[in-house]
Amino acid sequence: MVVARLAARDRHAGGDGALSGIMAGRFITFEGGEGAGKSTQIRRLAARLRHEGHVVVTTREPGGTPAAEAIREILLGGRAKPLGAEAEALLFAAARTDHVDRLIRPALANGDWVLSDRFTDSTHAYQGATGGVDEELLDALDRLAVGRTRPNLTFILDLPAAIGRARVDARLAGTGQAPDRFEAEDIALHERRRAAYLAIAGREPERCVVIDAEQAEGDVAGDVWRAVLSRLLHRTA
Repeated sequence: MVVARLAARDRHAGGDGALSGIMAGRFITFEGGEGAGKSTQIRRLAARLRHEGHVVVTTREPGGTPAAEAIREILLGGRAKPLGAEAEALLFAAARTDHVDRLIRPALANGDWVLSDRFTDSTHAYQGATGGVDEELLDALDRLAVGRTRPNLTFILDLPAAIGRARVDARLAGTGQAPDRFEAEDIALHERRRAAYLAIAGREPERCVVIDAEQAEGDVAGDVWRAVLSRLLHRTA
């Protein structure tokens, strides 16, 4: 069903409909390598925004809806890896279509703030920069899956890959869980993804803010909050 809806968009010009460019709420995405602290910073920012009186929806990619979470299990479990990076990109786009249609866009139309752990930039860094998928194909998938529902602000939590891997290992220690399909990959590959994220930030400084994720958790949260204040709430700390 998800793939069918994505394909249907390709048959209709401006397939987002009239709502696509209207976002009464605010959409913030958090990007970065494994172990960068995205979920932690989302929790902290959500708490602060709620304290200010905003309605906040927190979500993740792949995931956020039942269909997208089912695709997440396939992707992170490694079952799609033998199919290649292009097939993985298509699965991410299918999950994203459902996520945007059923959760993100309705929340934004309602005036809510949406904070997402990963979005389209991850596909460009993972399947594009290090997976070899053509950027034109990824841009086309973005148009189909996302349309004009783009983030108001993106935080790129920048961290050396070796430190990120150590954090992942520490988090998994004693849980009996193994690293997922992407966490387990080579450090050099993660460093290339780090470079890809920084390149995205360099191309889109009006949207992206790079945060030094080697700092203490509270210092990272402070940098995030100051950026939200200045860029979206138009206030100073």
